[in-house]
Amino acid sequence: MSQPLKFVRQFDPAPITTLLCDADDNLFPSEKPAFVASVEVIKRFLTRFGVPAPFTAEELRKQAVGKNFRSTATDLAVQAGVSVDPDELEQWVRQEREHVTAHLAATLRPDPQVLEPLQALAARYSLAAVSSSATKRLDASFAATGLDPLIPAHLRFSAEDSLPEPTSKPDPAVYLHAGRVLGIEAHHGLAIEDSVPGVISAVAAGYLTIGNLMFVPADERRCRSAELIDAGAVAITDSWHGLADVLMLSTVTGDFSPLR
Repeated sequence: MSQPLKFVRQFDPAPITTLLCDADDNLFPSEKPAFVASVEVIKRFLTRFGVPAPFTAEELRKQAVGKNFRSTATDLAVQAGVSVDPDELEQWVRQEREHVTAHLAATLRPDPQVLEPLQALAARYSLAAVSSSATKRLDASFAATGLDPLIPAHLRFSAEDSLPEPTSKPDPAVYLHAGRVLGIEAHHGLAIEDSVPGVISAVAAGYLTIGNLMFVPADERRCRSAELIDAGAVAITDSWHGLADVLMLSTVTGDFSPLR
């Protein structure tokens, strides 16, 4: 049986009104299929500049989890010592976005292990999505997984599209922007993140943050848990059901103590 929450430190749940949810590999298992599609574009991108591209989709996932394509491509170009014209980079960003979005729309499915606990949480908390991914990719993923009614488009915030200048986590800009649009103070929000860049982003914006291992591969969970804690997560869960059980119980009892 999974442990509902592994606490790093206790905190008061009373002020929390809003759950700020990362999307990819947090609300749906999108990272693996996304990198299967993305690595094809990355290889063409690197080949364009005469750089060997030995990446598999899995190797790319481990290197780039939590970041968007623009940041990943820029980092790889810097590592290879090549310069990419900004206009050309935007062409690659659009190409990758279209390719990955189509693949996710055809691959993702509704998951009762996410839908049911989120429906329960929506009765108590406002829900929003805060992601590094592009809006079109988010829209396709939310439609494919049946999450549209719970977190509609106007409650999805994209570091790629919602800001004056595109960025990516761990930059806290998208979380700061979400808080301003939602009209909440940092102590009113609780972020749920699966990646180190995501936790760093949320914590830097002032939000308490819980690490979610639900879609993290089993052989990576122990290491990822430690990394998320080091990045500032106050607790770790391995399921939305476990998180919902504790959050909903705290609403009744007023206590957010570890469940033993």
